[in-house]
Amino acid sequence: MAALTEVQSMIRDQAKTWIREESPVEKFRQMRDSGSDLRYVPETWSGMIEMGWPGIIIPEQYGGSGLGYLTFGLVLEEIGRHLTASPLFASALVGASGILIGGNEEQKQNLLPRIADGSAIITLAVDEGPRHDPYRMEMEAKKSGSGFLLEGTKTFVQEGLAATDFIVAAKTKKGITLFVVPGNEKGISREPINTMDSRGYASLSFSNVQIESTNVLGSLDEGSDLLDRILDCGRAGLSAEMLGTGAQAFDMTLDYLKTREQFGRVIGSFQALGHRAADLFGKMELSRSCMEAALRSLDDQASDIPEKVSLSKAKVGDFLYEMSNQLIQIHGGIGMTDEFDAGFYLKRARVIEACFGNRAFHKDRYARLFGF
Repeated sequence: MAALTEVQSMIRDQAKTWIREESPVEKFRQMRDSGSDLRYVPETWSGMIEMGWPGIIIPEQYGGSGLGYLTFGLVLEEIGRHLTASPLFASALVGASGILIGGNEEQKQNLLPRIADGSAIITLAVDEGPRHDPYRMEMEAKKSGSGFLLEGTKTFVQEGLAATDFIVAAKTKKGITLFVVPGNEKGISREPINTMDSRGYASLSFSNVQIESTNVLGSLDEGSDLLDRILDCGRAGLSAEMLGTGAQAFDMTLDYLKTREQFGRVIGSFQALGHRAADLFGKMELSRSCMEAALRSLDDQASDIPEKVSLSKAKVGDFLYEMSNQLIQIHGGIGMTDEFDAGFYLKRARVIEACFGNRAFHKDRYARLFGF
């Protein structure tokens, strides 16, 4: 684990305690069974706002605390451990990163304080198909008077039902442009998507949505680099949440190995299972190093952010995939029952691993970044 500052250690411990007490997996189960359209518990989100978490990466001048991406990752890891559903990642990390990186001063003054205080939920709308492919894009923004007309669809938009605003990627005359689009604009419709992890994904339809030129985020026709940078911020954050999910699955499995008896002995005393646990622990710690390096590279504005982010997403993804499989296999039949929490971790593992590019996507990207 990386050496943490006193403030980072305090926030990690605060997050560990608060999430364990206020947002255990049982609360997620209740939310799922309630059929809530938002797919998160509003009281949990309100508590996160009170803790100041939506402002972690936002500079103090815009109402945040400016503590950086590694600090945010410490919170996301605890969120992953307890499967806490909220708009925190989609808005306070991805949305805020988009405004921080691409926004002009007026956009920052208008949006960042609202993200920090939770009054705005801003999420990225980029993918149009079932797999992450950010540049396979049909949505268009055509010049219309002093602004643009948006026409097209986006799918698997995180917190798409709860969002107050969207960062939308669209084709323009000479390239790709990102736009900040208020969610209440005429011509926008939202449809919920049911996913196995019971989160708030939505499909968005834009039908002749009129927006002004002032809604452009970054530069007209030059949004590709900005989009990559926003996605890399999200991918690094996802790696932290994924690691938390995998780490909790490991702890659950280890506890079971220490308590489940077969043939008069605890099953953890069987050499094959002990070796399996040791191998998983090594992979978990290697994944943690990759994840922390990716988050630090964002804080340091390093030149190799894409490489470190894709390495992190791939390595953590490999660990989480194997760990979630072993969670079910070692627990046996009980692991497949809905009454037991293991199934929640398996389902979340499959969905989050695919978000913003799965293991294969990032292994391929990592190779291409190094010229292979």
